[in-house]
Order: sequence, then C-alpha cells, then structure tokens
Amino acid sequence: MKPTLFILCVALLVAAPRLNGQKPIKVLEDSVQFGNYLYPGFNVTIPEAIFDNVLKNWVKLQESGTKSKVQTENGEMTIFGALIKEVSPAPVNIYSRLMNEDTLSRLLVCIELKKDQYVEPASGDIQMTSAKDYLKEFAKSQYIDFIKDELAAEEKILRDLNKEFGSLQSSKARTQRTAKNNRSTVNDEQEKLLVKHNELSLLSNEIINKNNEMMAMPVGAGRDAMSKQIDELEKRRKKLQNEIGKAEKRVGNAKSAIDQADRSIPRNENEQDVMKSKIDAQQAVVQRFMDKLNTVKLY
Repeated sequence: MKPTLFILCVALLVAAPRLNGQKPIKVLEDSVQFGNYLYPGFNVTIPEAIFDNVLKNWVKLQESGTKSKVQTENGEMTIFGALIKEVSPAPVNIYSRLMNEDTLSRLLVCIELKKDQYVEPASGDIQMTSAKDYLKEFAKSQYIDFIKDELAAEEKILRDLNKEFGSLQSSKARTQRTAKNNRSTVNDEQEKLLVKHNELSLLSNEIINKNNEMMAMPVGAGRDAMSKQIDELEKRRKKLQNEIGKAEKRVGNAKSAIDQADRSIPRNENEQDVMKSKIDAQQAVVQRFMDKLNTVKLY
C-alpha cells in the first residue's frame, strides 16, 4: 500500500467514530401515562439531539405566542392555553414528558382540545395528521440543529487542517527563498573573495620586495621613509585579511543555512503529504455530515 493511501486510510479510521448516519424520526400514536391515568397521545423519537437543548426548545415552543407558562412537576410538563394553530384555532392544553434515552430523546405528548377531548383518531384524520406533522417538525428541527453543530465542528477541523497546510506551504516557500538568497550570497562572496585573495597575494609580494629593498638601504631618511611605506602596506594587508575572514564567515554561514534548508524542505514536503491525506479524509467526513443534514431536511 502506498504511504499516502495508508495515511488516508488511518485518518478515515480515526474519523469513523464520528461518522454516525442519520436516524429516523418517529411520531407514533400511543397511550401516554400522566399521573395514574393513560391518555391518548403521541410518542416522538428525536435522534441524537442534546437532551437539555431539546427540553429548553420544547418549553419555548409551547409558550410561543401565549402568556401561559409551562409548569413542571416530577418531570411532567403542563401548559394551559397553548397556541398550536396547525392543530386547532382555539387554545389547547398540552401534557408532556421528555425522557433522555441513550442515543435519542423521547417526547410523550397529549394535546387536549377541550376538557377530556384529546387529539386522537376519533378527532379526525386531518387533526391527527396536523398534530403528527407539528410534532415531527419540532423533532426534525432539533435533529437538524444537532447535525448543524456536528457539521460546524467538522468544518472547523477542516479549516484548521487547511490553515496548517497553508502554513507548511508558506514555510517551504520562505525556506526556498532563503536558500536562494544564501546561494546568491555564496556566489557573490566567493567572487569577491577571489579578488581579495589575489589582492592579498600581490600586497604580500609587494611587502616582501619592499622589505628586501629597505634592508639593502643605508640607515637614514630614505630607509625611514621606506619603513613607513611598509607599515602602511602592513595595515592594508591586515585590513584585507580581516575582510577576507568576515567574507569567509558569511560564506560558511550561508552554506550552513543552505544545508539546513536542503534537509528541511523534504521533511516539509512529507508533512504536506500527510496533511493532504488528513484534509482528504476530513473533507470526506464533512461531506458525510452534509449528506446527513440534507437527508434529514427531506424528512
């Protein structure tokens, strides 16, 4: 197996626990117990959504458009005078209980149209269908919100991976520019060094000749003048030697930086390959969650 393909497979395996497929939303007719009595109502399953969010939103939905408030006792919720125009033009009473079950929230609901008159098969198909649609839309909205949060989290992971990949690309580009500049520095300094070494050789020969000439001169003003010329030449040679030393140091530093770049670029390219595989795997994850969201939207 090719290294890149192997990395991609590993990345997909790591992401696999997050890749939960969409689950069905069910709205079933049921007899629901509140207190010591059974009432005709509905049993609604809301997959995956976070229980506390579902509870908060269910209370908010019941109180929407009315001054009535949901009263809760022993986990049983009651609201009088709720407005559900989709089900009844007149205010209704809602009795409900939300239960937290492993991978879903279960909502048990009774809708009382009038005293002791509930939404049930006897109340007519149109009203039953309207109530089921109302509850299904609520369940669907909760499931969609949950998947959107999942998708947003996976998209953030993808953005972070792309950002890291971009940083690797930028780092490689900077390293290549630096290496190019250092190669130019080496070439320029080596050309200058060639000139300076030639100049140093000529200067050293001149000093030798001047010394030989001075040694042959008698003591006096002429010899003293020659000695001063030699001293000036020695100063020039010392300065030139210092310049050569500094230039050689610059060349050494530049070559060291080039060697470091030549080693780091292949590592960077390997890291980019690994990051590309992670990005490919994460894009597949994001697409999976987008497909999941679109499927649930069609429920």
